[in-house]
Amino acid sequence: MARKRALFIAALGASLAAFAAPVVAHASLAMLDSLDSGGWEVRFRDGSPARKICVRTGRELIQLRHPEGDCNRFVIEDEAGTVTVQYTCRGNGYGRTHIRKESSSLVQLDSQGIAGGKPFQFTAEARRTGTCG
Repeated sequence: MARKRALFIAALGASLAAFAAPVVAHASLAMLDSLDSGGWEVRFRDGSPARKICVRTGRELIQLRHPEGDCNRFVIEDEAGTVTVQYTCRGNGYGRTHIRKESSSLVQLDSQGIAGGKPFQFTAEARRTGTCG
């Protein structure tokens, strides 16, 4: 089952990358820029331990399972209240993250992909909690 899902995600990613490439040049991800900067807590719906991150631009929420910066991103959706980004990290997998803004300090996350050779999928809520530190 996990192998089929991983293959499906790989095929989906390859097909979406072909269509998303022209969008990258025009995508601004303004919704992410409108989020409050500072310390945020990500609470995973599967019961995994919460994670604290420092948000400066909002883009930190895109690659929670691939925090390194060596990833190519393809913007699938760039709307006032939602963004969807497909990304590929050479040699370390890929992912697709959908972020829905509820307010400038609260967002809903849905992400899936491959990290460290293993598939991942999670839904979470991220909320600003204060300053970074």
